[in-house]
Amino acid sequence: MTSNNHLRVASPDVLVSRDRLLGTAKRWRRHGVPTVATKEDPTDRGVFGPGSVAWDVLLHPAVIVFQSPAQFILQLTYKPVVAGVRDWDPISKKAHRGELTLFDVFDRGQRNSGIHAPMWLGNRDTATRVAQHLIRVHEKVEGDVIDVGTPELGGYRANSPRESMWAALTEMHTMLWVYERLGFRGFWLPRRLPDDLRDRYIAEVGEYCRLFPHDENELPKSMAELKELYKKYDDLFGVTKTLAIIPSTGQNFHQLWKDSIDKNDHPSQKKVKFQLFFQEGLFKLFAMAAVSGKTRKNSGLTPRKEKVVLAARVLLLPLIWLLQTRPIESYFLRMMWGPDAVELVAEARKLHKAAKAKQR
Repeated sequence: MTSNNHLRVASPDVLVSRDRLLGTAKRWRRHGVPTVATKEDPTDRGVFGPGSVAWDVLLHPAVIVFQSPAQFILQLTYKPVVAGVRDWDPISKKAHRGELTLFDVFDRGQRNSGIHAPMWLGNRDTATRVAQHLIRVHEKVEGDVIDVGTPELGGYRANSPRESMWAALTEMHTMLWVYERLGFRGFWLPRRLPDDLRDRYIAEVGEYCRLFPHDENELPKSMAELKELYKKYDDLFGVTKTLAIIPSTGQNFHQLWKDSIDKNDHPSQKKVKFQLFFQEGLFKLFAMAAVSGKTRKNSGLTPRKEKVVLAARVLLLPLIWLLQTRPIESYFLRMMWGPDAVELVAEARKLHKAAKAKQR
């Protein structure tokens, strides 16, 4: 006798297989296979290139592992970025339709590093093609209201010089923090770079900013200039209770996301929850300890929680070291950066090692 109780059949968007979680190069690749930058041919050098301080930072295992959660901590304290995600991001649109799943949220974060890697490590042609793609993607991302609670802030436009600059600077600054505060170098504990190398890093970052709309007069050329820039735009950093309110509907977009994710939960998404335990749990804890105190405050961290975070970084230093070892780094490089980035990083490390040897 056939039972009338049918098993629930999940849609393909809800089911998460191991292959879907891992993804193929298509998930990250934009406009062809990326080509690594070289130093011998100036036209092929790319944005940074072998021997640069930027590649010292970018290619470190700690940055490979912790880059994404650290970037989101700082970038999501910049109010125009939050407004753009709130109003225009595909995962927000899915949430409005009730179609957002936990995998969609993970996929959004998963693609972050791997899509940017060709600009950081690729030759000039690769970097330009990917940058132009991102510019086209962000053409419609603009709005009249950043925060309904503080209308005096005005509006935002993703492709404006201001927003483009801060998108690039928040990416690059967090990588420096991770390198300096979490990155073991041989048997040495994590430590700050000398001031001259920090200034050189910021000057190199300016070249990355130039891939996007920018105001040349505002691009910082030293750490001191970057600090002044943060002061100038201080009112655009921080979190408020009203920032999550969608101006057109009055809804809270965080609640919309949660409701949709809860509705579309499925046992197969345990694989996603396992990955998010690292990205949004353990790694975010360490990344929060790596960013500046001002960033932690802007993120809404209370003084009590900040003490816990900083204590955890000290007490768990052996674990932070372990997470940078080759097998674990390789796992997260493939999972979060994608197969093209695996090849780019391997090639870039060889070229960078040779360039540093020549410098010495």
